Amino acid sequence: MKTIQRRYDIDWIRVIAIGLLLIYHVAIGFQPWGIMIGFITSDKPWEALWLPMAMLNVWRIPLLFYVSGMGIYFAMQRRNWRQLLQERARRILLPFLFGALVFVPIHVYLWQYYYQFDRTYSPSPGHLWFLGNIMIYVVVLLPVCFYLKRHESGPFVAWLKKGLSHPLGLLPVFSVFVAEAMLLDPKPFELYAMTSHGFFLGLLAFFVGFCFVLAGRPFWEMLLKWRWLFLGIALLLFAVRLVYFASDAPNYLRSLESNCWIMAVFAFAHKHLNRPSRTLRYLSEAAYPVYIVHMVFLYLGALFLFPLDIAAPLQFVLLLVVTAAGSLVLYELVIRRVNFLRLLFGLRHRLLSSPTSPIPAVADET
Repeated sequence: MKTIQRRYDIDWIRVIAIGLLLIYHVAIGFQPWGIMIGFITSDKPWEALWLPMAMLNVWRIPLLFYVSGMGIYFAMQRRNWRQLLQERARRILLPFLFGALVFVPIHVYLWQYYYQFDRTYSPSPGHLWFLGNIMIYVVVLLPVCFYLKRHESGPFVAWLKKGLSHPLGLLPVFSVFVAEAMLLDPKPFELYAMTSHGFFLGLLAFFVGFCFVLAGRPFWEMLLKWRWLFLGIALLLFAVRLVYFASDAPNYLRSLESNCWIMAVFAFAHKHLNRPSRTLRYLSEAAYPVYIVHMVFLYLGALFLFPLDIAAPLQFVLLLVVTAAGSLVLYELVIRRVNFLRLLFGLRHRLLSSPTSPIPAVADET
């Protein structure tokens, strides 16, 4: 079995993607339309937040699916297909079901309480919907992924390495994403949760992420060389979307912008973040448990902060602190230390995951 070099940059991207989702959810509380998608919203909206939200919105979720597909490649180096399915069921499906039955109903109850609606027990995927998607992608794409792994010296992978060694090799990839956006015509493009657009976009990103890692060093060297090009195109398309289209750009342009942002993120992370650290070791394990519970602390914070007569920016900062700190404290003091809870949140048994152990491979956490 060949040795696979640990990719700390991909671990970091996964942690950052989860962190961006948390920040984005806090920001929704300051948009007037937040209540329509089940968020507690402040009566002091902060419209200036929409500018960074609009920039993040086209790539934050696709990025997570890309990274999840990359993780499958690393997981396959040490597992057969049965072991990989069992491991993914334990680390993705079980936390998804547990969160949908326990934590989603809690924050839905808090939303009902705040707006004085009838209180009911409402299990649903909620903010965990993408975990269910990832589990489906694993089941559906596993035969293809194992076939490609067994034929890494074959013509397809050779073609992949050659094609992705130049930016023009990404044109067929981007074209598939553009076709998805045009065929399904989502309104808006950023409506990912529990939609056919979100499902098929995620499926494409998952498989392409796997192929990017399969392509190996030529792809990553190309990204490093052309990183400023991808960033420049992403910024240009974002500016066009805001200025020329008043944020309502056609879906094919949003799809292109999304993928250029993602290529830039991969490139700069590979250059600057591909190294181990204690912070990464801790956050790599904490990311999903914190994400699973964060909506409860977000809604609890909103219950107490939104009625206060303070400016929206201060409310935002305080709510972000309450959400992040509450989630991390619960993880550190309870989830991380109780073995049966570790199981429900998709973590290894405590005896197998000591503070001094190496960072888990990206596949183990994605």
